[in-house]
Amino acid sequence: MTAPWLVVSVHDVAPGTAEACRDWCATLDLLSVPASLLVVAGPWRGGALADDPGLAAWLQQRCAGGDEVVQHGWTHVAPPGGPAWRRAVGAAVARGAGEFWTLDEAEARRRLEHGRDALGAAGLVADGFTPPGWLASPATLVALRSLGFGFTTDHGGVRDLRTGARHRAPALSHRPGTFGERLGARLMPAVAARRARADRPVRIALHPDDLDRPGLRAATVSAIDAALTAGARPCTYGDVVAAPALAREGAG
Repeated sequence: MTAPWLVVSVHDVAPGTAEACRDWCATLDLLSVPASLLVVAGPWRGGALADDPGLAAWLQQRCAGGDEVVQHGWTHVAPPGGPAWRRAVGAAVARGAGEFWTLDEAEARRRLEHGRDALGAAGLVADGFTPPGWLASPATLVALRSLGFGFTTDHGGVRDLRTGARHRAPALSHRPGTFGERLGARLMPAVAARRARADRPVRIALHPDDLDRPGLRAATVSAIDAALTAGARPCTYGDVVAAPALAREGAG
């Protein structure tokens, strides 16, 4: 059986978080693990990608070295409006970041095109899209397909937008500042190891704000190391949807 895959994503890459994202990538380099870099190209936390040519150059270098860029929303902030139940879910799950959770197709397409254009102007190309908070409306999925995106991700896995295949793998992620932060940090290495030993794929999501909390970096490194020790093969999301042998792991 093909070894299970391991994808480590660095979320919320933007000018305002660049230092922390570089820090996470340096840690991944020591582990010989590529990064799926989720870039917020629009205005967020005081800056946009267009305002930071140094960040764009760094991202180009990372991609040349084996990482990938994944489009990650436009403003990373939930807009007003939409059904009340969706607003409630978005507030609870994404803590105000569910930008694409309530959008209709026209608005989703507009924001997706803005993000794609900004990435292109920075010399970057993203085949995939991860909505902020991993929350996307059905209309967003329609817009993604119409714009030719190759894949998207949610809490439960990776969706190949060209073939319709879904590769199941829950995202392991910290929740800094929440009641369950310490328990989650203790569980992450054990869950990663258990999934890899069972030949099941592993996804680990890193956020810049994780580095503000003591112990979360160590827990993350332990989880990645546990998955690698159990035989998981590090790769990017693009590798998963591009390689049939990898993609079979966790498909369903």
